[in-house]
Amino acid sequence: MSKKNTATPCQRASNVRFSFGFWKRFPSTSLLAAPLVLLAACTSVPLPPWPGPGQSAQKTQVTPAPKPGAAPNASPVPPSGTPIASPALVKTTPAAPYSAAVAARFPDPAVTYNTPGLQAGRTSFTSNSEVQSWLRNLANAANRPAGVQAAVLPLGQSQRGEALEALLLTRADSADAASVLATGRPTVLLIGQQHGDEPAGSEALLVIARELSQGLLRPLLAQINVLIVPRANPDGAAAGQRLTASGLDMNRDHLLLNTPEAQALAKLTRDYHPTVVVDAHEYTVVGRYLEKFGAVQKFDALLQYATTANLPEFLTKAAEEWYRRPLLDALKAQGLSTEWYYTTSADLADKKISMGGTKPDTDRNVNGLKNAVSLLIETRGVGIGQLHIQRRVHTQVTAISSVLASTAQRTKALGQLRPYLDKDVSTQACKGDATVESAPTAAQHDLLMLDPVSGADKAITVDWDSALLLRDIKVRARPCGYWLSAASTTAVDRLRLHGVQLMRIAESGSVLGDSYRETARAVGERQDVRGPIADGNSIINAQVSLTRGLVDVPRGSYYVPLNQPLANLVFAALEPDTQSSYFANQLLDSLQSTVRVMAEPTIKLEELP
Repeated sequence: MSKKNTATPCQRASNVRFSFGFWKRFPSTSLLAAPLVLLAACTSVPLPPWPGPGQSAQKTQVTPAPKPGAAPNASPVPPSGTPIASPALVKTTPAAPYSAAVAARFPDPAVTYNTPGLQAGRTSFTSNSEVQSWLRNLANAANRPAGVQAAVLPLGQSQRGEALEALLLTRADSADAASVLATGRPTVLLIGQQHGDEPAGSEALLVIARELSQGLLRPLLAQINVLIVPRANPDGAAAGQRLTASGLDMNRDHLLLNTPEAQALAKLTRDYHPTVVVDAHEYTVVGRYLEKFGAVQKFDALLQYATTANLPEFLTKAAEEWYRRPLLDALKAQGLSTEWYYTTSADLADKKISMGGTKPDTDRNVNGLKNAVSLLIETRGVGIGQLHIQRRVHTQVTAISSVLASTAQRTKALGQLRPYLDKDVSTQACKGDATVESAPTAAQHDLLMLDPVSGADKAITVDWDSALLLRDIKVRARPCGYWLSAASTTAVDRLRLHGVQLMRIAESGSVLGDSYRETARAVGERQDVRGPIADGNSIINAQVSLTRGLVDVPRGSYYVPLNQPLANLVFAALEPDTQSSYFANQLLDSLQSTVRVMAEPTIKLEELP
């Protein structure tokens, strides 16, 4: 008799492995559908019951997990002894901007989350001091059992002096980056509240932090390391505003790194090399959608991965097949609706809908250029205060739990993916073409919204800019690297924050290079699909031509090779004639500060420490 296979669907699915050769031979995604269906059943991780206020969490017996897709049945609470600081000053409880029929479409989940900001009777979200106390209590509690390292990592300070912090959870020998990397396990970086008026992601990450340190998600730490930044923009959160204290949109600052908040995240990714990055946001529910379309936003979650020029093909495949598809199934199992991420401009006459931006400036796209699987999760929240907050948090918790489980189930494949991508990008130096500038493809899309009175589905056919298929606008031969003048210290410092390898020219010499010559110039503002980007600075929109020849390079100037994993990020930063470039944004003071080096230099170089 043949032996009966007693493995669960999750166990059978986790044994399925796909090599890069498999992908090359069979590019059709349909061949992956069967194992992905099995994996989808494993990635909706329910929460265990937690004790009520005043009870000791350490003595709680965690009951068996419900079946995949079942709703959790109890309320997580803050760690025992967590101080509840005074609420933030900002109170955001507007009247419902739509009818009771619309509100009825978004019932509360079975679980009631009870972070400091979600306690009954609270009129404000978790304050910055409460976030800090929550992380420290979790770190102290998680360190008591053997085997798990938990540490609060200082990342710097916000513009108003608030601490920027991450919680690290790992089974490494210690919390330093070298020890975490030495585990060989993939690291997941979870980021919340880059925009201060989008609180659900931050509240959800407090729940996730608790579940990883003490709850049902804790076993995942045998396969993965996790970094959690619950609140990336504490100043904006305290003020209840989208932007940082200086009025900058930090989620458009991840290439330039003008804000200390974006710099802190860049240093964290530089040191810990996350394999997967999740950026938790919320999107506008009513506002310009009601004005343009007479409708209310419908979906619980809008999802997208990195969509910018020069991303490796296998990175996009991994994001789609290993992450987005299980995410869809996990959310559906909880009765939560999904769509691709989309937005629209503030111009009421412009009724075009655009998927997430394609510029190399957002956290999602910049981390893609760092060869990480980079995911955006947006819940419906901006403009509705605390309305439906339990459902919004539940959506984020369900989605993030899916990402963590997907990573744990694919540790071997992800361990192959990142070195492959790093090597593939590095070997492209001096070869072929790269895209300097791209744009989404115009299409039409049938989009569901809600009637603001009846609450019924309202189907609208919209003009739709698809970020899934990019059009090349400007293409150039990929250089071997870039020369930077000795005065280019700001650009050098920003590239080093990203983890880019730079060399100093030790002896004067010459290189074969393409020099830039300006042919036209205009001064303007950076734009995204919403309109002008809030950064307070004008940019130089230059048109250039290239002139090839021998270029003298003095001792003390810099060489940035492209035979390195972050080559595509370097290309985005240093080609001057795009709105995201270091030249356009005046981190380089002139076109003469940069030369495209078109043959491997033979001059003496020394690596910067």
